[in-house]
Amino acid sequence: MSVIPSRRTVLRGAAAAAAVPLAGAISSGSAFAAPAPSSGSAASAPAGQNAAGLGPNVLVFDPSMGDAAIQAQVDAVFAIQESNQFGSERYALAFMPGTYTVDINVGFYTHVLGLGDSPDDVVINGHVTVDAQWFDGNGTQNFWRAAENLTIVPPDGLNRWAVAQAGPMRRVHVKGNMTLWPSPPGNRWSSGGFLVDSVVDGYVESGSQQQWISRNDTFGSWTGSNWNMVFVGTQGAPAQSFPTPPFTTVDRTPVVREKPFLTVDKHGAYQVFVPALRRNSTGTTWAGGRAAGHSIALSHFYLARPGDSAAAINRALATGRHLLFTPGVYELSAPIRVTRPGTVVLGLGYTTLRSTHGNTLIDVADVDGVTVAGVLVEAASAHTPVLLKVGDGRGRRRHDNDPTVLFDVFARIGGAIAGGAGVSVQIDSNDVICDHLWLWRADHGLDGTVGWSVNPADTGIVVNGDHVTTYGLFVEHYQKYEVLWNGEHGRTYFFQNENPYDVPTQSAWVHGSTNGYASYKVADDVRDHLAWGLGSYCFFNLDADIYTDRTYEVPDTPGVVFTDLMTVCLNGAGGGGMLHCINGSGDPVQNGFAVYNMKRYSNGVATV
Repeated sequence: MSVIPSRRTVLRGAAAAAAVPLAGAISSGSAFAAPAPSSGSAASAPAGQNAAGLGPNVLVFDPSMGDAAIQAQVDAVFAIQESNQFGSERYALAFMPGTYTVDINVGFYTHVLGLGDSPDDVVINGHVTVDAQWFDGNGTQNFWRAAENLTIVPPDGLNRWAVAQAGPMRRVHVKGNMTLWPSPPGNRWSSGGFLVDSVVDGYVESGSQQQWISRNDTFGSWTGSNWNMVFVGTQGAPAQSFPTPPFTTVDRTPVVREKPFLTVDKHGAYQVFVPALRRNSTGTTWAGGRAAGHSIALSHFYLARPGDSAAAINRALATGRHLLFTPGVYELSAPIRVTRPGTVVLGLGYTTLRSTHGNTLIDVADVDGVTVAGVLVEAASAHTPVLLKVGDGRGRRRHDNDPTVLFDVFARIGGAIAGGAGVSVQIDSNDVICDHLWLWRADHGLDGTVGWSVNPADTGIVVNGDHVTTYGLFVEHYQKYEVLWNGEHGRTYFFQNENPYDVPTQSAWVHGSTNGYASYKVADDVRDHLAWGLGSYCFFNLDADIYTDRTYEVPDTPGVVFTDLMTVCLNGAGGGGMLHCINGSGDPVQNGFAVYNMKRYSNGVATV
């Protein structure tokens, strides 16, 4: 999230756009919205489009519908979602294999996906665009939207994807160039972002993007930088050069598998494809041919709909079903319990799960190979101790050959609804991979949802398991340690953070004799931890002269190494700042715009 003050503007009209009914905007029958099975039932094997059971907010397009009709449906969804930052509407726009001449503007809670085996099976002769004219050219609030598994052929050669946090692009082929910042007019600020398993034939231009991570991509070239640009396993990435320019380049991705995705075969049968685990990889899974992995028929999934209870979902999981959430907001008073190895939990259209009774929302057992993907977990009660949990913390065993993976998992405390949480994500199992998390204590939102005591939240993520790896860890505005890492052999590739904006007084933000809390804390007894490409920013907006003594806090031991880390202050004079970058090392950034960069820190030695 941007550290620019105007980003915190409360959007009192955000819910108003949601009042436009979709039924009034989209004529019946012009796009396929598959009829859903009754609540509590599992989907039968689909026999063509009309048996998918994906619910009314999944619009499935086929080339036979005609480009003009499809364009009308896409535009109608965007008219609802363009500025609908805290509304309850959720949509997935799914394209059957084929070629389409349409322009797709992607608004809030909109998930654009191709249904082919390869991105090249769905071709959009047009643009798939995220821009920011709804917010006067400021892209720093372009959250919660996604595109995956398709090819974009922009007729003018340039596709614009000006996202902020929680705006992933996965498994996409851009036959042209791509820019990552908004179009004029306006300030054109942007604060993303996550691009993975994708090919851009031409250049990628980062423009005003404050930070960005690209993993397992292939580019013609990359141009632009701001504060923290990270490339992992990416072909065509710029050479390592932090801090001038601030490029952190890791040649190979040590271990990952890609997010599962929905496909349709030539008979109209739906499956979910689960890519295989890869080690020491570069580039995409698909550019050289069909990706390795396996398919699961949609008939083996429970298709959840808003209104389903946790009890009903858990009964289905207990029978061996996987779980697919159709788009919507789910009010849950008890945890969804995932106990079977290899279970896939997949959300479409920015599925949002709300904890209404202080309950954990998803509780994953200490088993092999679970997937949790495409969900937003949200506090909707005064205090939820843990929103999402992996493992039980008892007698943990290794899962290195079949790890559990979290993909595009987002947390929100405040903004849309008042609530509080202790920990947003807790990892107790070993070998878990986190592939794109944005954990957000809201700094802006609807009236009555944001304030130091209105949306309290202690910590974004607590890692107790060993051998846990994160790619793209975004954690913002929590009131204590934002990341607390207790496990051994942790690895982080890219970290983005903002301190809480709304600290009312220094005395409200201390522990012991220490001012503030570190944004990223590695426990004192940890002996092995590596992190690359870390950025933390402060903007204390109450003119209360607030300081944090250190931004990163780690044990001084040879096996703990931080590479390419930085701090940024955006306060005005007298606003406060960060006094040290890591432990007692690094110059302060305070009382006005300031940036500090450090190339490496380990065992008490800083290299600048």
